[in-house]
Amino acid sequence: MTFENDRIKVYSSYNNSVSINVIPGHFATNHSHITHYIDMTNLKARQSVARAAAVSIASEYMGSTVVDTIVCMDGTEVIGSYLAEELTKSGIMSMNQHQTMYIVTPEFNSVGQMIFRDNLQHTVKGKHILLLLASATTGRTIERSLECINYYGGIVTGISAIFSASKEISGIPIHTLFKLEDIPEYRTYPHNQCPYCQSGKKIEAIVNSYGYSKL
Repeated sequence: MTFENDRIKVYSSYNNSVSINVIPGHFATNHSHITHYIDMTNLKARQSVARAAAVSIASEYMGSTVVDTIVCMDGTEVIGSYLAEELTKSGIMSMNQHQTMYIVTPEFNSVGQMIFRDNLQHTVKGKHILLLLASATTGRTIERSLECINYYGGIVTGISAIFSASKEISGIPIHTLFKLEDIPEYRTYPHNQCPYCQSGKKIEAIVNSYGYSKL
C-alpha cells in the first residue's frame, strides 16, 4: 500500500464544488517538511472546477479592489483567467487603458531568481497586482513574489491562495479557499527540526507546485 491510498477529499466552505485531495505522509518541499500533500490537480486543470474556484476567490474582492494584473504562481493560470473574468463581470475595474486585466507569470532564471522579461514588465510596473498562488506553507514563495513585484514597480493590492498555512504576510491578509482549520493535523517543519526525520521515518515524496515524485 502506498500513501496515495490514504487520500481524503476536503471541500471548501466557500463552495462545495471546490475540493482538494489531502494525503497524509512525510513529504519534503524546497523550504520545509510537511505532514500532508495537498493535491490541487483538478483545481488547476479541470475547467469547471477552476471556474468555481475563481468565483469563490472573486467574492473576496467585490467592490473593494482595483486589479490591473493577476500574477499567477504554481500553475494557477487557468484559475487566474477565470478570476479576471469574474472580477470584470462584478464591476471591478482595472486602470489599464483597454479596461481589461493582464494575467502573467514570472520566470525563474538560471540562478533561481524570479524575473519578468522586458516584454512583460509593462504589465507589472505601476499596476495594481493581485497575487494568486496554489499553496503557501512557510510563506517564502509569497515573500519572494512580493519582492519581485516590488522590484519591477508593481503595487500588490491582494493575495489569494488555494491553501495557506499563514493568514497574512507583510501586513497583507491572505485570502484562501482552504485554511489550516480544514486540515487540522497539517504541520510544517524546518528540515532540521522534522520529528518524522528524527524518529527515522523516511520521506515518501518530494513535492512542489507541479506535483510529487515518490522516493
